Amino acid sequence: MPSQTFPYAVLFDLDGTLTDPKPGITRCIQYALSELGYTPPNAEDLCWCIGPPLHQSFAELLQTSDRATIERALSFYRERYSTIGLFENALYLQIPETLQSLRAAGCQTFVATSKPHIYATRIVDHFGLSALFDHVYGSELDETWSNKGDLIQYVLGTERISSTNAVMIGDRKHDMIGAKQNGISAIGVTYGYGTASELTIHGADFIVGSPHHLPALVETIFSKVEQSHL
Repeated sequence: MPSQTFPYAVLFDLDGTLTDPKPGITRCIQYALSELGYTPPNAEDLCWCIGPPLHQSFAELLQTSDRATIERALSFYRERYSTIGLFENALYLQIPETLQSLRAAGCQTFVATSKPHIYATRIVDHFGLSALFDHVYGSELDETWSNKGDLIQYVLGTERISSTNAVMIGDRKHDMIGAKQNGISAIGVTYGYGTASELTIHGADFIVGSPHHLPALVETIFSKVEQSHL
């Protein structure tokens, strides 16, 4: 169990880790592309867009680096997402119990998502998870903190958490890369939208296939840290 002397923090990605956002994200991307005059791909062909910063996904979808065009796409996306899309979402099974177990063990819990925090906080509240997180961190609409490495660094600095006392849990390579850039342990989850191969290649220290396995794994990681402090 974590001690009172060394606060331990568990950072969770949101999309593909806490919730399954596929319907909302894919439908909003399709809407944006349609509004721009493009024939959008089907939902299954847009799953790769779940996780990365959205401006990067639109740049690839539209095959452009033109900032104005990407901004128009983002504007259309948010037009639908802010009222409909963010609720076309489902909580993964065992997430509330997982968070309760971690907090009962003395861990601080945070959301660290590339999604704008104005949406992330509404989603966390919608699923009744607000009381199970110390804070929800996300990007700004101008893309500040959209890079996962920068966001994790910001969280650790703001909360005054040592890198040795933190772990990042996510389903895509960006979560693993961001964790390694900040010297923290990385747990990849395969029930989301990343593969075990993607997660391992980009630095995952551990791979799990269900939220059910997270509390015991996190306790093992922090128990080793605890021993190093003795």
